[in-house]
Amino acid sequence: MGEKELHQLINGCLKQDRKCQKMLYKAFYGFSMAICLRYAGDRDEAAEVMNQGFFKVFTKIESYDTSRPFKAWLGRIMTNVSIDYYRANLKMAYTEDLEQAEHVYDSSVATDNNLNYNDLLAMVQKLPQGYRTVFNLFAIDGYSHEEIAEMLNINIGTSKSNLFKARQKLKQMILDADQSGNYSNGVGFTPVMAINAASVSPVFYSNKGIRE
Repeated sequence: MGEKELHQLINGCLKQDRKCQKMLYKAFYGFSMAICLRYAGDRDEAAEVMNQGFFKVFTKIESYDTSRPFKAWLGRIMTNVSIDYYRANLKMAYTEDLEQAEHVYDSSVATDNNLNYNDLLAMVQKLPQGYRTVFNLFAIDGYSHEEIAEMLNINIGTSKSNLFKARQKLKQMILDADQSGNYSNGVGFTPVMAINAASVSPVFYSNKGIRE
């Protein structure tokens, strides 16, 4: 979608034009769903969160600064709505503080060419909600532990601990899948490794890559 067409749709949404709202929804459905899927436990939950996000987009569209990228604004809303949904419906998996967890990773697991985008997504969705939320915020979206602690109303040590345990669980799921050859989805996406980002350049859902 070109910038001119995008701004025409945004102007229509400012006037609460239902046709423009529907077209904007369709244009950014895939982008928004990809964000919500990372935080949700399944597609139905992701769709519910995404629709809440679009409701906020259409009711807050006047706050969008047209000099800035629309996708960045939309992505922030979808992430915030995902976090709000989590805080309202689920309990954080509180764990002991692991101050060293920020620096812990296991580099012994190599990237497997059979592991693709959908396989890794399925694994991330199997993580306990608290682990999954912190993993997404830190490793994918690039927030610091200090920011995550404030967003989720937890302490910094809990954020580090949940990240550490998320990586351990992902590593084990990847090893189990590798040993059994039981990958749930087909090929067609760039292989990625969620445990040791230093050795991987491909991306998972965004161009930021996966942070250690």
